[in-house]
Amino acid sequence: MTSDHQAGSIARARREPEGRLEPARLSIDGQLVRVLLKSLDEPPVRVSLWNGESIAPANAEEVAHLRIASRASLLKLVVDPEYQFCEGYSDGTIAVDGDLVALLEVLHRALSDRGSTFRQLIDWSRRRQTNTLEGSRENIHSHYDLGNAFYSLWLDSQMVYTCAYFQTPETTLEEAQIAKMDHVCRKLRLRAGETVVEAGCGWGSLALHMATRYGVQVKAYNISREQMAYARARARALGVENRVEFVEDDYRNVSGLFDAFVSVGMLEHVGPENYAELGKLIDRVLAPNGRGLIHSIGLVRPAPLNPWIEKRIFPGAYPPSLREMLGILEPPGFAVLDVENLRLHYALTLKHWLARFEAARNEVGAMYDERFVRAWRLYLSGSQAAFSTGQMQLFQVLFGRRRCNELPWTRAGLYRQ
Repeated sequence: MTSDHQAGSIARARREPEGRLEPARLSIDGQLVRVLLKSLDEPPVRVSLWNGESIAPANAEEVAHLRIASRASLLKLVVDPEYQFCEGYSDGTIAVDGDLVALLEVLHRALSDRGSTFRQLIDWSRRRQTNTLEGSRENIHSHYDLGNAFYSLWLDSQMVYTCAYFQTPETTLEEAQIAKMDHVCRKLRLRAGETVVEAGCGWGSLALHMATRYGVQVKAYNISREQMAYARARARALGVENRVEFVEDDYRNVSGLFDAFVSVGMLEHVGPENYAELGKLIDRVLAPNGRGLIHSIGLVRPAPLNPWIEKRIFPGAYPPSLREMLGILEPPGFAVLDVENLRLHYALTLKHWLARFEAARNEVGAMYDERFVRAWRLYLSGSQAAFSTGQMQLFQVLFGRRRCNELPWTRAGLYRQ
């Protein structure tokens, strides 16, 4: 029911023919919305306020409709749009009608150009959680130990929680994740009888794939208790416990000598303060003719992760630029053999995950609560938008000892079926 105050505000407001309130007739709150939209380069978004005012896009057809529930929410949004939009959406004080991914694509483009000194001050004031041995365990636990039952609702059948590789846009998610693992194995040129160390193995899918499809011996490290229990159970079910050793420990404690080093989706959790140590570790464990591959979310230039994702979803996370990734490999003297960017593959991966998540939203809500559902919908939608707009990248970097001449002449072997 409309309050007397809201009814009076609407009655006093003179409307233009197309239904927009004239800026001169807007309340102070409505004028704040106009200032905010202007600072974001007039995105094609309608904003409705708790007082009944509705501010439509000036020059374009709207892609979505935001409804803001209170003045407090609006003021927070004006001060810090990127973070407070996410907080408001999660707690329900900001609602979105329309295509959430399309809206977030618009906002990604607008915020990427909003490089004000005030924004830089906000970024500087937020301290990223560091990845010490103890801190890393806490950070990983908060995300990956949410429960295998939760992730099984929307990941593929092998529980691969990294970018898939789509040979065509019509490829299924299951097929694309197997194709990604084969793509990694072919880049590393794995041969039966070799030894591989995997730093950050998730639910064990790649380790098991390497052992069963390529005949290698794998030692895989991870500090997520839930994931390791799942991985060990799968190894027992497949009868490959003697070929895959799952070690519940930090990557910094990797020991031994291996023909290949692989890390898929872990570097984001290492932190630039630990890159030099990681480079030394790879140098220490890689055989004289060894080679390695690092697969990581990244950015085109160094910058903090989206602050809301870093606080609410991935504490301690930091996606590196390609230059920062190469800084891991240059001091030990590794030669970079191949660099590939799978950005659009990750956008499509996330589209699949989001669709499956929405199909399972009732089950997720029963496990947690509505705020959790909204937060994870926003995380998956925002990630898809970040990759589709180029805010985020997905780098695969192949490297080896600089004196190694056992290299393929062409890339043909990467694409054999």
